[in-house]
Amino acid sequence: MQNSQTTTFFEKIQLHINNKELIKLTLAGKRDKNSDLKKLLVTPVELKKGYCLNFVYRHNTKDITKNFEIIEGIDLLVKALDNDFLNADLFAVSENINLSTLPNGKTQLKFNKPTMVPTFTFAHDKPKERLIETKDNVYLRELGISNVNGDVRREMSDKYKQINQYIELLAPNLNDFPTSDNLHIADMGSGKGYLTFALHDYLANKLNLKVKTTGIEFRQELVDTCNTIAHKAGLTNLSFIKGTIEKAELDKIDILIALHACDTATDDAIYRGIKSNAELIVCAPCCHKQIRKAMNVTNELNNITRFGILKERQAEIITDTIRAMILEAYGYKTNVFEFISLEHTPKNVMIVGRKNTDKKIDKEQILDNIAAIKNLYSIEKHYLETLLGI
Repeated sequence: MQNSQTTTFFEKIQLHINNKELIKLTLAGKRDKNSDLKKLLVTPVELKKGYCLNFVYRHNTKDITKNFEIIEGIDLLVKALDNDFLNADLFAVSENINLSTLPNGKTQLKFNKPTMVPTFTFAHDKPKERLIETKDNVYLRELGISNVNGDVRREMSDKYKQINQYIELLAPNLNDFPTSDNLHIADMGSGKGYLTFALHDYLANKLNLKVKTTGIEFRQELVDTCNTIAHKAGLTNLSFIKGTIEKAELDKIDILIALHACDTATDDAIYRGIKSNAELIVCAPCCHKQIRKAMNVTNELNNITRFGILKERQAEIITDTIRAMILEAYGYKTNVFEFISLEHTPKNVMIVGRKNTDKKIDKEQILDNIAAIKNLYSIEKHYLETLLGI
């Protein structure tokens, strides 16, 4: 049964919930001394279905935790105060409130200064910071990622996340490039240009680097579309040309990108990067056919490679391991990690090689190690070795 003070107390609860200022509620003081329920603790939580209340029912020997939507949660609080507990403490950002039931049955309400600070933030209160922003972003709008208001289209939200993940993965390798240098980026197989635009934007407008970016794409219609968008966006140093990885005519290459180049096309890209003495080579390979066909395992490992799916995965690992080792042999500090692809395969690895001038490289030892791997799997030649004449 609510009186004016309990009504005020619950009005305050609702107010602090509405303002996202509620930190904690504690109900204590058992009405039934024989009850196993000692205390009720309530905190706000952010779930997929929205802002809810987390209830922890503290018993003598166990805790029971449940989540409730706001309306149901407040109704349960009212019943708990009526039936189970004598006292309630509300902790909010701006105040503390104590509601007590006195021995004569009357209630007493006390207001105090706040003593707690929130240890949480809600997702919708603090949106994730993105390296590529949508506000006033012409190329994202023209590519269909965002609408005229700068909001990400629902059906393109995954693509927008992928774009930002791509920049986040590359950022550690990009942030220390000298601002005085004139960098040339070649994006081999740029496709619709989503990642090409984002990388150029990040380098030119976030890091303020002097950068020229060339997207190389074999399909003329995509070349024309991307050039039109670059013009609309005012990105004067970004252009797209028709060509292939092997034959595209380019000036010096400082950063070479090749994402989802199929099978040996990745090797063509790495070869061109090495021969251009590129400072940074970034590849996300797919379709590892060459090594799979070349494998002829006759030792103990044939129990793995006799299963088609496992042979395929072994071929992927061997192919990319040798690529990474060859990059190291040619003076690149190399890293291999997972890159989520939304267009081609569920998951890809990304190989990143950064020119390393500080460390002396034992090229012959690395090549001997590669030979040992090939011998283990009866592989005659990796295609990248053929290109480099190893």
